[in-house]
Amino acid sequence: MFTARKKRVLGIATFALTASLALAGCGTSDPLAEETTSPGGETDAIVIGSQAYYSNEIVAEIYAQALEGAGFEVERSFNIGQRDAYLPSLESGEVDLFPEYSGNLLQFYDPETEARSPEDVYSALVDALPEGLTVLEQSTASDQDSYTVTEAFAEENDLTTIADLADVSVPLTLGGPPELAERPYGPEGLKATYGVDVAFEATGDTTVEELVAGTVNVANVFTADPRIETQKLRVLEDPEALFLASNVVPLVNADIAEEIADVINAVSAALTPEGLVSLNVQSQVDEKSPEDIASAWLAENGLD
Repeated sequence: MFTARKKRVLGIATFALTASLALAGCGTSDPLAEETTSPGGETDAIVIGSQAYYSNEIVAEIYAQALEGAGFEVERSFNIGQRDAYLPSLESGEVDLFPEYSGNLLQFYDPETEARSPEDVYSALVDALPEGLTVLEQSTASDQDSYTVTEAFAEENDLTTIADLADVSVPLTLGGPPELAERPYGPEGLKATYGVDVAFEATGDTTVEELVAGTVNVANVFTADPRIETQKLRVLEDPEALFLASNVVPLVNADIAEEIADVINAVSAALTPEGLVSLNVQSQVDEKSPEDIASAWLAENGLD
């Protein structure tokens, strides 16, 4: 792979060698001998950032290793913080690439958006981004609100989608944070969108524990939570887009988007919802490093 970015790197190296030879020769008419550095001392490395969040850092490390494997020079600037901290760095060009979440990012730029489905959110996000930023292809993997049940409850009641809850014969109790009661996707939204009646229990930080114990039989759980795998839970599909879709999406400097698209789009295509949960399990349960997790994932998916 021989990209424009790599050509610039080689150009700097060639220039440095030529300049050294010219000085050693004690006098030359070579115009290159008058130049000393690249303009502004800029580096050709692609700077990849991440949030201060283990799942986001893992995806960022996957991007970094995938690009390095394709011959790009990479710098890591991980654990930057939240959007107020890192988006200015992206907009200024200090950071080139960042794993983001489509719905949450869209709401940052367009708080009044009514987009909800993955496709609508992605389309609206492309339009909402400031000049100089764009997104590459989004993954099916997401980190967003969901309605989740245990695998056992799903099997007993033949549950695949949220709509299937309307056919469950036993009373349903929904667990989640206290504010869920007033959210548009809370009990009232569930009734209006899917015709599902639930009682509500404010379970807060113990939501998953209460779901596994059977105190509640439906729970508001984030789709990338590692306990989905370790506690044998099932995220119910949301065909009517009750929840704001928030798929993993590469946010990138528009100047280099085309250059890195093939590499990063291949990562997005391979990253599945189950796969993201598994990566998080390896981090939080198996206590593996982001570097080791990323390396193994790329190898397993033929992207190393």
